[in-house]
Amino acid sequence: MNLFKRIVSKLTNQPEEEEKPSLEKLGDSLKNADLDYKFAQLFTHSGGFFNYCADEAEALKTLHQIIKIEGISNVFCWDKDLQNFLNVVKTPYTEELQGNNDASFITCEYLIAYDGRIMLSHNNILHYHSSRLPNKIIVMANVSQIVNNLNDAMGKIKRNGNIKNLTSISGAQSKLDTSSNSNTKLFLLLLED
Repeated sequence: MNLFKRIVSKLTNQPEEEEKPSLEKLGDSLKNADLDYKFAQLFTHSGGFFNYCADEAEALKTLHQIIKIEGISNVFCWDKDLQNFLNVVKTPYTEELQGNNDASFITCEYLIAYDGRIMLSHNNILHYHSSRLPNKIIVMANVSQIVNNLNDAMGKIKRNGNIKNLTSISGAQSKLDTSSNSNTKLFLLLLED
């Protein structure tokens, strides 16, 4: 906490605010934690909304709540499996990104436990740059997609072959690739395999 805030809090008899630890300090403190726990902590620390789902029924319920609470009315979703979820919760979607999309519902390649980021490729967002996605992004992933760090993810990508246009996203505190999406909300539905 900076000196000015400390002085003001002493003068006004208000308790001093606790400073949020940096992402690096939090990551260091979690170095021996399970990968899923570490990822969840760092993802939420960076401003993402983490939702663990034990099965598809719970994922549907959570998706419906997010759509309702966030007032989402038109979703960019080109993945056929995810479109089935949107059909169940009766939410309109487009298979191409359009200006009237107020959210996107996508999959991802990997979840990076080291810094709480989500790795995307052309498999997830087609040919679009991540900065063009709507301000509300809902990602569905499986626990098995969590990897320790970027090196592990890149090693798996090399073994899998034809994956291109890699990028990563994280919660609003870390921003996306550009500063234009400063109010992005990133939701993760993490499904048990």
